[in-house]
Amino acid sequence: MDLYDAIHRRRDVRAEFTGEPVSDDALERVLAAAHAAPSVGHSQPWDFVLVRDPATLASFAAHVAHEREVFAADLSGERAETFARIKIEGVRESGLGVVVAYDPSRGGDQVLGRHAIADTGLYSTVLAVQNLWLAATAEGLGVGWVSFYREEVLRGLVGLPDGLRPVAWLCLGHVDRLQETPDLVRHGWRRGRPLSEAVHQERYRG
Repeated sequence: MDLYDAIHRRRDVRAEFTGEPVSDDALERVLAAAHAAPSVGHSQPWDFVLVRDPATLASFAAHVAHEREVFAADLSGERAETFARIKIEGVRESGLGVVVAYDPSRGGDQVLGRHAIADTGLYSTVLAVQNLWLAATAEGLGVGWVSFYREEVLRGLVGLPDGLRPVAWLCLGHVDRLQETPDLVRHGWRRGRPLSEAVHQERYRG
């Protein structure tokens, strides 16, 4: 698949997972793409925890469901009705979770390029997520980024040591299709923003 095709075909998948296992070869290629992401000071500050245990998947899905209820409690009217129609995760349906963790100690105390901006290591880890997502799309797989969780809960669930930050739980798996329109646009939660609004010449314009 052409890179630009993968970028524009990529979707945050929720309801389209088939449950078919991802082959070891495809998973290796996707993780290798993630591991090839650029990183500050070549620190490669990420780790990937692969989760397939049905009990762990069920525990995480239950935690996500609780956090969905917490969020929904602050909504009312049309916003609440719209959110009720949106599926926010495919944890059990995908059958494979990839927890992407950030280790700020990776690379030692003097990471080249991080002295002025502490978050560059975190940014690097998110670039690994993007690489993984695009590679999965090129493989015909779907990815869903689950963000309805408390970091301390996920850390304990997969045994991350103190100091490592769970940046993402990614549902990864085969899909029956990728939606043409992103879910949040399709359900009327939020419209897309045109490129022209995001581009500024020389200085930011309000």
